[in-house]
Amino acid sequence: MNKQVYDLLGVGIGPFNLSLAALLDPISEVNAIFLEQKPQFNWHSGLLLEAATIQVPFLADLVTMADPRSRFTFLNYLREHSRLYNFYFLEESKIYRREYNHYCQWVTQQLSNSCQFGKNVEAIAWNDEGYFSVTAKDQETKDTITYNAKHLAIGVGSKAAIPECLRKLGKQDNIFHSGQFLHRKEQWKNAKSVTVVGSGQSAGETFYELLNAQADYGYHLEWHTRSAGFFPMEYSKLGLEHFSPDYTEYFYNLPIEKRDKIRSGQNLLYKGMDYNLISDIYNRLYELSIAGKKLDVRLRSSLEVKEATLTANGYRLGCRELQQDYYFEHETDCVVLATGYSHKTPEFFEPLQSLIEWDYQDRYCVNLDYRLKLTRSLPNSIFIQNGELHTHGIGAPDLGLGAHRSSIIINTLLNRDIYPIAQKNVFQEFGVSSHE
Repeated sequence: MNKQVYDLLGVGIGPFNLSLAALLDPISEVNAIFLEQKPQFNWHSGLLLEAATIQVPFLADLVTMADPRSRFTFLNYLREHSRLYNFYFLEESKIYRREYNHYCQWVTQQLSNSCQFGKNVEAIAWNDEGYFSVTAKDQETKDTITYNAKHLAIGVGSKAAIPECLRKLGKQDNIFHSGQFLHRKEQWKNAKSVTVVGSGQSAGETFYELLNAQADYGYHLEWHTRSAGFFPMEYSKLGLEHFSPDYTEYFYNLPIEKRDKIRSGQNLLYKGMDYNLISDIYNRLYELSIAGKKLDVRLRSSLEVKEATLTANGYRLGCRELQQDYYFEHETDCVVLATGYSHKTPEFFEPLQSLIEWDYQDRYCVNLDYRLKLTRSLPNSIFIQNGELHTHGIGAPDLGLGAHRSSIIINTLLNRDIYPIAQKNVFQEFGVSSHE
C-alpha cells in the first residue's frame, strides 16, 4: 500500500495527460502522479511511418498554447537536440509524427518522478476517507500497488473500432487495425491481395505506404470506403476555427440531442485526409501508370462491408455499393482496417459506476470544465481527457486544444487562474446571444 495521498492521479500517459503533467510541473503545491501500462511513451507506434506528419502545426505541442515560455515546448526540444536551425530551414509548420513521438518521450524523461510507466490500472474505488483508491499492477514485478488521490485525470484514449462482421471472425493475423500497420509488416508483405478499409488519414497513409511497396511484394491492392469519395479534411482557416475554445463552449451549451445531430454531420472537419496526402497518392498512381502500364490497384467508394467469412486462401467480404444498393463479394487475404476509434468506459471504472452520472446513451455527463458530473456532492473531481466528444465537440481529440484543456483542469483544480484563458480566440461568432 502506497499510503501517500496525491492531489491528482492521472490514468494513461498519452499526449493529453502528458500535457497536464508538463503544465503541472512548475506548480509545487500540486503533488501529482501519472500511470501508464506501456513500458514507455509511444503514440500510435504502428503508424509512425517515415513521411507521416501530425495534422496540426507544431504550436500544438504539449504546452505552447498555454505557456509558450515553458521548458517543455517543441522549440526548446529542438534547441536541446541541436535541431533548431534544421527546423528553421525546413520551413514547415507540421512536424513528422516520428519526431513528435520522440519529443513526447523527451518530455517524459524530464518528468520521470511524476510519469510512471509499466503500471496497469486495474480498479478505482471511492474511499469514504475522502479520496480515490487506485489499484495498479506493476508490469515488470507483477506486484499490486494501491495509490490514493484526491482527484483523478482519466486520459486512457480510445480503442480501435472493428466492424462487427469482422469481429465475429475472432482474432485473425491477417485482419488488423491500421494502428498495428507497422507491427504487422510480415502479414501484408507476404499477402497476395491487400484491402484497405476506410477513408480517413490513417487509411490514406497506409494505402500510400502499400502503394509504394507494391512493386517489391507484388500483391493486388484495393482501397474501399463507405464514404461517397476520397475527400480531404476541411482545412480552410475559418473552418479551423471550429477547433477553438469559442466553438467548444458554444457546442457544449446546445441541447444534447442537437449536439449529437450536429456532430454526425461534421465528419470532414476531423475525419478526412490531408490534402497533400491525397495529392501524393494521385501523383504516385499517375507515375505508375505512365506508358499505359496497367495498375493492379482499385479504389472504390460508397462500399460498406456487411459480411465476412473465412475461405481456404483468406477472406470473403460481402460488400454493398450504397448508392446503387448492389451487393457483391470481394476476396482478399489481408485486410487493413482504418476504421477509426471509439470511446468505451474503462473496465477499471466499474466500482465508480454509481458515482458517475450517465446520459441517455450511457456516456459520461461532463461539465464544461471537463469534470465528470457525479451523483454525490464531493470536494473531489474526476477530470476526463479526450472522452468528451459528445459534450465538447470535435475539438476533443484535437492536439491543438490539449494545452487549453489542461489549463482549465489546472485552474479548476486550484480554483484560480494559473494559466489565463482568453475569452475571444476567433474572428467569427458562434450562435447569437439572448439580447439580440
